[in-house]
This record gives sequence, structure tokens and C-alpha cells, in this order.
Amino acid sequence: MSVRNQRPFPESAGTTYRSRAYPSLLPWQVRERRFPPARLGRRGLNPDEVYAFLDRVAVDMAAVHDALAQSRRETLRIKVALRRWQSEQAEGGRR
Repeated sequence: MSVRNQRPFPESAGTTYRSRAYPSLLPWQVRERRFPPARLGRRGLNPDEVYAFLDRVAVDMAAVHDALAQSRRETLRIKVALRRWQSEQAEGGRR
């Protein structure tokens, strides 16, 4: 089994597994990835098709990253509103 396929158990339950050996890819990393040409006498992939696919993947990754950032901002906004409401309720109950 190669190192890439090994999946250690998560350190704590309920958290997302993150590989230390393979950090998360960013869209620009996918977009700029280049592959060496196939060795002489070997057939390889069409580089134009590979790079077109990588560009599509990068666009999708960028959309996912944007949606995640928006979701995190909305979550923070809701948490702040909830804390404010809880504080108001606690102060109202003390009177």
C-alpha cells in the first residue's frame, strides 16, 4: 500500500481528517500544475485536454472555496446574533 492510500484514524471523533503529508489543494495550484511529457516511445495523454480539465477542476474548487467562506461568514453572523439574543434574555430574566 502506498503512502498516498494510507488513512490514519482521525485523532478525535467528529473532526474532519486532514492529511499532514498532502495539504489541501488550492485552485491556483491545480491551474498551474504541469506534467512532464511522456517518455520517448510511450503514449501519453493529450496535454491540452489535461490542462483544460485541470482548469475546470480549479474553477469548481474556487466556487467551493467561495461558498465555504460565505457559509462561514453566515455562521459567524448567526452565532453573534444568538449570543446577543441570549444575553438579552438573561438580562430580562434578572429584572
